Amino acid sequence: MLEFVQSVLRPLGGAAPRGAASAKGSLQARLEAFIRAEQQRQGVVGLAVGVVHKGKVVLAKGYGSANLEHDVPVTADTLFQSGSLGKQFTAMAVMAQVEAGRLSLSDSITKFFPDAPASWAPITVRHLLTHTSGIQDLEGKLDERKDYTDEDFARYIYALPLEFQPGARWGYSNSGYVLLGILVNRVAGKFYGEVLAEQVFRPAGMKTARGISEDDIVPHRSSGYRRVGEAVKHQTWVSPSLNTTADGSLYFSVKDMLAWDAAVERRALLREESWREILSPAKLNSGSSQPYGFGWEVLERAGQPLHKHSGAWQGFRTAYARFIGERLSIVVLANTAQSSPSRFVEGLAAIVNPALAVPPLAAIPDTEPEVTAQAAKLMEQVRDGTVDPARFAYVPEGLLSQRFPHYQALLRKLGAPGPLVLVKREVRGDDRLYQYQVRLGEGTWLLSMGLIPDGRVSFFDVRAP
Repeated sequence: MLEFVQSVLRPLGGAAPRGAASAKGSLQARLEAFIRAEQQRQGVVGLAVGVVHKGKVVLAKGYGSANLEHDVPVTADTLFQSGSLGKQFTAMAVMAQVEAGRLSLSDSITKFFPDAPASWAPITVRHLLTHTSGIQDLEGKLDERKDYTDEDFARYIYALPLEFQPGARWGYSNSGYVLLGILVNRVAGKFYGEVLAEQVFRPAGMKTARGISEDDIVPHRSSGYRRVGEAVKHQTWVSPSLNTTADGSLYFSVKDMLAWDAAVERRALLREESWREILSPAKLNSGSSQPYGFGWEVLERAGQPLHKHSGAWQGFRTAYARFIGERLSIVVLANTAQSSPSRFVEGLAAIVNPALAVPPLAAIPDTEPEVTAQAAKLMEQVRDGTVDPARFAYVPEGLLSQRFPHYQALLRKLGAPGPLVLVKREVRGDDRLYQYQVRLGEGTWLLSMGLIPDGRVSFFDVRAP
């Protein structure tokens, strides 16, 4: 489940300079002041930021270090790993094959993976694109030190039991996009990265965007970092094959992303009907809408469409958002695992137009006290180590083995919680999502929980706001 925890924005002061041409300069100054303050607050080693407002590039700049060992600063040309932000490019490669008549969105994927389990017959290409296939996410399951061929990846994913019937629910799955990359490789007769280079990157003017490679000399490549206590360490190493998959194995700069934004703005590269498919919410079997298209979240903010996505991989974090009504696009690329590019995006958007700020959290009427009691009980069970996996719609890899021990240590350290105060209730697809403020220790924390229609838990998280 994608996080729906709201960012807490910090207001910025400062007097605006005078003069007829001062508005743009003032905006740039306020944006940069926020970026530098937030970079310091988050401890981000290096980042690049691009802002486009009403067709004009307001900012395209780097901050901090691209390589600490060689003292290389980040610039607008610095290449960052994409993480899952690369999924929207995979969708472009798939739609190029659709337009070429090589496949259809309604095709069963067993047409391209004939040795897949029989239970996969109802899964379509569309299901893979919209994360509604039911195929488990392989992230956290693979041996990241082992090399895999396309066939190895496919066989590994075949062995993962389906979490739900295709189209019944939404569940984020990197596995689906790995399969899409293999599918493109097969129907196009070439590596999906070559398809992107020929049909997306070059036509869009993304001059340095490319696939990840440890062999090639890649000018302006940033290192990825992670913080371990007070120390900064290199990103963890993974086998080269894990950086060839279509779930997010790309390099691009903020300049590349601004060129991409211009292509998206003018609906270039594909036919208009293809763009409508890409940016339309998924339809579940129940008929309800899930706010996810093909590699894009399709949301709303201040009554206007908001299209966005983020990514994280190997010490890199990325975020890209398009506030359609304001004609505002923001790209943030960071090289520190613990960074939150989305907080930069939200803060920058609020500076450009305060109406785009995330509303502050406040108590709302709690008309489902039984759900609140369930959330409190679940938090208590997490703290005591007595969680029953059967309470979950499915158990994502690492939730019980990694995240719950983290939550358990946190809750034991902070002591008994105060009452839960409901601050947000949202329906996405057929899932109900709840967010509560809860007093823990000396601070206020956010407890988030998702439920599917039969009452089982689909999402759980405890974090500082």
